[in-house]
Amino acid sequence: MTNAITSFPEVKAAVSSLNYYRGLPKLPDDFLIPAARKPDMLDLLQYVFGFQKDNVSNQREHVILLLANAQSRLGSISGNDPKLDEGAVHIVFSKCLDNYIKWCNYLPLRPVWNNLESGGREKKLLYLCLYFLIWGEASNVRFLPECLCYIFHHMARELEEILRGNIAEPANSCKSENEVSFLDQVISPLYEVIAAEAANNENGQAAHSAWRNYDDFNEYFWSLQCLQLGWPWRLGSPFFLKPVRRSKALLFPTGGKHYGKTSFVEHRTFLHLYHSFHRLWIFLCMMFQGLTIIAFNKGHLNLKTGKQLLSLGPTYAAMKFLESILDILMMYGAYSTSRSSAVYRIICRFLWFTFVSLLIIYLFVKALQDGSDSIFFKIYVFVICIYAVFRLFLSLLTCIPSCHQLMGPCDQWAVARLLKWLNQEYNFVGRGMYERATDYIKYMLFWLVVLGGKFSFAYFLLIKPLVLPTQIIVKFNNLSYSWHDFVSKNNHNALTILSLWAPVFCIYLLDIQLFYTVLSSIYGFLLGARDRLGEIRSVEAVHKLFEEFPSAYMEKLHFSLRRRKELISSGQIEELKKFDAARFAPFWNEIIKSLREEDYITNLELDLLLMPKNTSFIPLVQWPLFLLASKIFMAKDIAVEGKDSQDELWDRTSRDEYMKYAVEECYYSVRAVLLAILEFDREGRLWVDRIFDDIKESIRRKSILVDFQLSKLPLVISRITALTGILRGEESPELEKGAVSAMQDLYDVVHHDILFVDMGGNLDVWNQISKARADGRLFSNLKWPGNLELKAQIKRLHSLLTIKESAANVPINLEARRRLEFFTNSLFMRMPAPRPVSEMLSFSVFTPYYSETVLYSINELQKMNEDGITTLFYLQKIFPDEWKNFLSRIGRDENVADSELFDNPNDILELRFWASYRGQTLARTVRGMMYYRKALILQSYLERLSSEGAEGTRSSALSETHGFELSPESRAQADIKFTYVVTCQIYGKQREEQKPEAADISLLMQRNEALRIAYIDVVENLKDGKSYTEYFSKLVKADIHGKDKEVYSVKLPGNPKLGEGKPENQNHAIVFTRGSAVQTIDMNQDNYFEEALKMRNLLEEFHCNHGLRQPTILGVREHVFTGSVSSLASFMSNQETSFVTLGQRVLANPLKVRMHYGHPDVFDRIFHITRGGISKCSRIINISEDIFAGFNSTLRQGNITHHEYIQVGKGRDVGLNQIALFEGKVAGGNGEQVLSRDVYRLGQLFDFFRMMSFYFTTVGYYFCTMLTVLTVYIFLYGKAYLALSGVGETIQERADILDNTALNAALNAQFLFQIGIFSAVPMVLGFILEQGFLRAVINFVTMQMQLCSVFFTFSLGTRTHYFGRTILHGGAKYRATGRGFVVRHIKFAENYRLYSRSHFVKGLEVVLLLIVYLAYGYNKGGALGYILLSISSWFMALSWLFAPYMFNPSGFEWQKAVEDFQDWTNWLLYRGGIGVKGEESWEGWWDEELAHIRTLRGRIFETILSLRFFIFQYGIVYKLHASGKDTSLTVYGLSWIVLAVLFILFQVFTFSQKASVNFQLLLRLIQSISFLLVLAGIVAAVALTKLSMADIFACILAFIPTGWGILSIAVAWKPLMKKLRLWKTLRSFARLYDAGMGMFIFVPVAIFSWFPFVSTFQTRLLFNQAFSRGLEISLILAGNNPNSGI
Repeated sequence: MTNAITSFPEVKAAVSSLNYYRGLPKLPDDFLIPAARKPDMLDLLQYVFGFQKDNVSNQREHVILLLANAQSRLGSISGNDPKLDEGAVHIVFSKCLDNYIKWCNYLPLRPVWNNLESGGREKKLLYLCLYFLIWGEASNVRFLPECLCYIFHHMARELEEILRGNIAEPANSCKSENEVSFLDQVISPLYEVIAAEAANNENGQAAHSAWRNYDDFNEYFWSLQCLQLGWPWRLGSPFFLKPVRRSKALLFPTGGKHYGKTSFVEHRTFLHLYHSFHRLWIFLCMMFQGLTIIAFNKGHLNLKTGKQLLSLGPTYAAMKFLESILDILMMYGAYSTSRSSAVYRIICRFLWFTFVSLLIIYLFVKALQDGSDSIFFKIYVFVICIYAVFRLFLSLLTCIPSCHQLMGPCDQWAVARLLKWLNQEYNFVGRGMYERATDYIKYMLFWLVVLGGKFSFAYFLLIKPLVLPTQIIVKFNNLSYSWHDFVSKNNHNALTILSLWAPVFCIYLLDIQLFYTVLSSIYGFLLGARDRLGEIRSVEAVHKLFEEFPSAYMEKLHFSLRRRKELISSGQIEELKKFDAARFAPFWNEIIKSLREEDYITNLELDLLLMPKNTSFIPLVQWPLFLLASKIFMAKDIAVEGKDSQDELWDRTSRDEYMKYAVEECYYSVRAVLLAILEFDREGRLWVDRIFDDIKESIRRKSILVDFQLSKLPLVISRITALTGILRGEESPELEKGAVSAMQDLYDVVHHDILFVDMGGNLDVWNQISKARADGRLFSNLKWPGNLELKAQIKRLHSLLTIKESAANVPINLEARRRLEFFTNSLFMRMPAPRPVSEMLSFSVFTPYYSETVLYSINELQKMNEDGITTLFYLQKIFPDEWKNFLSRIGRDENVADSELFDNPNDILELRFWASYRGQTLARTVRGMMYYRKALILQSYLERLSSEGAEGTRSSALSETHGFELSPESRAQADIKFTYVVTCQIYGKQREEQKPEAADISLLMQRNEALRIAYIDVVENLKDGKSYTEYFSKLVKADIHGKDKEVYSVKLPGNPKLGEGKPENQNHAIVFTRGSAVQTIDMNQDNYFEEALKMRNLLEEFHCNHGLRQPTILGVREHVFTGSVSSLASFMSNQETSFVTLGQRVLANPLKVRMHYGHPDVFDRIFHITRGGISKCSRIINISEDIFAGFNSTLRQGNITHHEYIQVGKGRDVGLNQIALFEGKVAGGNGEQVLSRDVYRLGQLFDFFRMMSFYFTTVGYYFCTMLTVLTVYIFLYGKAYLALSGVGETIQERADILDNTALNAALNAQFLFQIGIFSAVPMVLGFILEQGFLRAVINFVTMQMQLCSVFFTFSLGTRTHYFGRTILHGGAKYRATGRGFVVRHIKFAENYRLYSRSHFVKGLEVVLLLIVYLAYGYNKGGALGYILLSISSWFMALSWLFAPYMFNPSGFEWQKAVEDFQDWTNWLLYRGGIGVKGEESWEGWWDEELAHIRTLRGRIFETILSLRFFIFQYGIVYKLHASGKDTSLTVYGLSWIVLAVLFILFQVFTFSQKASVNFQLLLRLIQSISFLLVLAGIVAAVALTKLSMADIFACILAFIPTGWGILSIAVAWKPLMKKLRLWKTLRSFARLYDAGMGMFIFVPVAIFSWFPFVSTFQTRLLFNQAFSRGLEISLILAGNNPNSGI
């Protein structure tokens, strides 16, 4: 800590509070303590437990700052020896040890202190220091918060024993033979077993059930069983058992014992969706059954219907029984290690639901057999009623918030405890998952509206229209089938009915998502309108409302001032306006200066936008010139043309508020300037006073039009303009002479042209003036303006009189406008009042970084892409106005050649920063986050000025902020309140290897003195001739010489990266953060100075009322700044913006299920670091690490809110491939979330309505997305069944019932979801709210013209593929998307590799189904009917097949197409080998694509799913002309013989060249003969049998999917195929399929490439946003090289 910081009284008090106190045992004499300070309690803890020196120093600073900031919140302290309040100590102690206290209460276990109050604050501080020293050195164990509680508990007990002695002794738990080390004796044993388990996960490929993750280790400490570990550790305990490393060939650990999972096992299955959200599925299924029963009874709710509705009982019982079975299955692997109560609970539930389900089903069956009058029926009804009342009562107790108060007293009853135990699991987390009654009612009503719409839609449009067709089809007998039928006879045509109901049921399951989307959008829109979002949505609105900004600023962003209250109460409106404006001006001006420094505005715009000082000689507020520009000329025209009365003239002027201000300011300014320069000229001052007195008198008498010739006003203005123009310059004889002449001209004009006033009343005065004028004395002795304030006023007056152009469009830059609009709009939004900087909450900003771009190098900026375009040139065209502003700022001409900039080192550095600030770089993030410090320094500086002057400081002093950043006190105050740590994981390695990233990071530290860099230092050492590696967590800063200075270095127990990289990177460095809050910021984010001013307000939200609990995470709005790069970037930006604004607004209120979705949320730092950190990091399962912080916070009784009066910039992916990789990562992460214990517990423990909110906004959204795609497949396979079996045609002929309302409603709903219409609803409403209706319509239409529906449909496929595959097989992983500017052309082969399995295969399958339906289906409506029925499916298939090429820059350029084809064939035919990557060879890529199929379960699933491909051949062969009416199995058998022959021929034609070197001639002869025989056979068959050419094409249609099905099954069983020596054949077969699919896609692309206009159209389609801002993308993509000068 700096000397300035230690001078603050609260810091002094905190330091002194930690000093050694009487009663502590004496330290040994050889224990060294620096002379600069006294011994303190941390020295004692260091000696006793062997904590590392730097850990102790780090935590000493940490605890001191926590205590000092807590004291500052309570009030200032004074005196030479300041003391901390007891309240400050208690606040910090209770907050930091809150989790420990809850842990003790849960186990139950008595806390280590008997009576804390008797120990006083010294004991509290001692425990506090001990906890943070443990936490600071715990490394990866910090992810086990309850394990830390266990360690703290035992070490505190040890400490109690040691405190009883007179001399300090080392603790037994940390003592070894040679030394005392907490790290070696306590943390390392834990770390080693965690690391051993992590190594056993095979880099994420092993099943989650096969190894213990962080949660398993932590949850071991949720039961008293953990006490078996003893203290010191009993390393022989099974808990510390290290697993034997897994054999890669096997699926489970081999040899040795393996300690099982704890509490929960993440089995990879879709059944988790049912297991976690069983209440939702039971509810939906029962409602579907109930609605169906009502529909089949024609809507009559009579006794008959009621009796049938009683069949819901067995359904409910059976589904609850299924849930109990899943409880048992899902727990497999954790029985031996879980709490016995949890195991007993599962068994008891299973037995209970088995009994209940058997009883209910038995009674129901007997009631059906014996009738409704039987005793069984009455018993059944009685049992159902009793059970329903019982379940309802339990639901009320556990779900309705007000009932929780009644449950406390009931716990004394054993029966009540038993029922609660059976109904809900009881863990350390997840207790008290309820909200206050008002919140519950709000989200309950929300869902009742959604469910009302959903079930109305389901009943009237889905279920009811299917009743009659179903009844008719059931009665059909003897339907003729065109194939050999196995299953459809004598079962009432079950498959036909299934083909009708299946897609409808799928829509029934997913349409709730649609209704939720619509209602949440409307509700979010209304919430935003209530919060006054979008009130200022244009620069015109900024102009119009600017007068209100100072008062709004004082009310919202400035702490309360006594003087202001006095002015308000006394009604001194003008004084209040000046008071507010004086305090608003410095902040406004710094905002404007920051816009200029960022090159968003020009120097002229800077001058126009700056708000001047409120000078003492002008009795009104002086507004910025951009408000008053040209207003004088408009007022002059009104006056010159005015033929009305004075009142009418003034009324016309006052209609424009700023015109009135301009006239008044000119009036007072002219008078003040004239009096100032005529200070030594008595007659001159008399003349000025006389003229202005006459003006006042004329105004009073309302005779201004009579007394003055206003038509000559332009003459006066011209003379005053000439005078001010001269006075602006520096004093010189020539200018003095000119000024005298100008004054005399002014005198002449006023007297001869303007003045009509009767001079008789003041004759003596006028005589004196006239005499002086005649003698030449008048104006001869001017005082040249030397006062800076006066000079500024003269310059401003001159500008007012000379600026003729309107400043209505200032600023011109769109980003500058957006920022000013948002900031000024936020001044009118609801936010908590801030406290002075000295009393605000302290906070840190935390940014993880790995190896991304820090700062663009000159080489990167000059490097040309394949079209000859450099990044610098691209940026110059993307941001042309900002480039000109940059050149102006560095003093260069706007037409300067780039090469000239490279001659000057300073210009080179500025250029690199300019370019980096427009990319997604660390430099941009650091600049943005350091605005927090700048804002705090400014706020502290001005607050000190106000306090020193007792709020009566002159406004000019307040407005003068030059050099505020150099104030030592303000800088120190900012450093107490703000810390910025960037955790650059491999900075040490980069520095050692002299990577440019290291130099750039060092440069950032030099330019930002408060920036701290944390990194992991890897040190190789030798001991006893053996090398070993040590890891250190280090913090560095830049010293005064610009070199890295090590601040702290904490040794780690080993490599900290055991789980996911990013959270591990955050965890090692979080010990260096400070404060009560921490904002998590990614390295592709930005911040703005004006938003940093509002951070004080945001932090106060932690103490505001947001429900039953205080907030633990504050959600913050994001602005996606990459939206203007291309149309794709725009789609992504709009989609993201709608989610982070409108979407999260509703999640927080009323739904109360907002989680943490990444950045830039603000965490309650103490709450989270004592509960596992700000993310989870177990390998793969926590790949979406951020959202688990939200899960964890919610489960631990946190509260997550959302606030939109402050925003942070965010970069997003801008190319289709980048977007697809990102969405693949998120979808895969959601797939892993389905398996997680967090989602299970939230699904179980939320009340029903909150559970639905949680489901449909997390994993349920992705499941519904997948179901949307599955609906298309189910519908098309149903149609294929009807077409190929011939049943469809028969039924249609008998009764026109297949094309009905239900099917149409289902297809329409699916199509609207598919093309993103429902995704667009929140987007459009967000547009309307924040941009206005017209701009919203224009934006939406523009997006449609840019084919956003194609993009959304394509994204649907991406999410479906990765979500489904992750749950089935795993394989979720972090996918680096790259954050550069994407305008390069993506090669065909690269697109094929990325999308082949996720989109192309599935798209072609849909195409095949549509062709089959077209060829063999019966459609009464003909072509039009087919089109209407299949258009959504065609749209989806074509989008999946061709979207990557439609959104590919230069995708339809002929030359690129030729190059792409050559590249693709080279890749396809290149033989792979060991070490050959998928980018280089098809074979390598193919192996990578099959890597996810690893388990037996996965192989079986793939086999089952692949069986669908055989329906094509089975159906089509019976439709051939050659088959006739034969429906025997012989036909199908013959088709397999033909297929076998084709396979043999394929083998002949692809026989290995290497094996055939010795008989090349024979091989070619065999191949030729085979070809001729096949050709002859086909010709003979066509000529001699019923086989037609159409049949040949039909066979191809049949055999292609069959071959793919065989191939899919074979590759799933890869090990078996290799043993059978069939793998090479399969690989050749697969290569043929990929070649065929590639050609199917490439040919249309090549055809379109022939037409030049297609490429032009595509360029405009892709870069329309950029064109609207004057881009020259056509030049870029044409490959013209404008960089020849570079």
